[in-house]
Amino acid sequence: MTAIPDIDDGERWTVESALKQRYGKIIATQAADVELRLVPGDEQLTSCPSLFWEERGAAFVVTKVGEGRWRTMFFYPMEGTGEQFGAGRPEYDDLAECALAVLRAQADHEKKRMGVESGDDAGDLADPDAA
Repeated sequence: MTAIPDIDDGERWTVESALKQRYGKIIATQAADVELRLVPGDEQLTSCPSLFWEERGAAFVVTKVGEGRWRTMFFYPMEGTGEQFGAGRPEYDDLAECALAVLRAQADHEKKRMGVESGDDAGDLADPDAA
């Protein structure tokens, strides 16, 4: 199998631009390599270039699994549960869509963890013991 090309400057810019838009500040990504099974059920692991970052208690990984092919996930490293969360699809052919999908998935998960439901307002979220 041919090695997967490294993440180039334009690809890094695409991800970091999505992060700046989401968080309103510059979030630096770190280059990393991860080993993945590219074919379900296959025992072969392939080294894939990735971008990693942490923000708001979550860690994120966007991985290049081929030319124009991307996978992503997020997790909470401080909890140590080993739980990983995807972004809806197993693979993306558009990097910007991949980055936005994982950011949306984590934001939705964060809301759920905080007990926020669609349509809730400040009264719904008030501490019942505060009264």
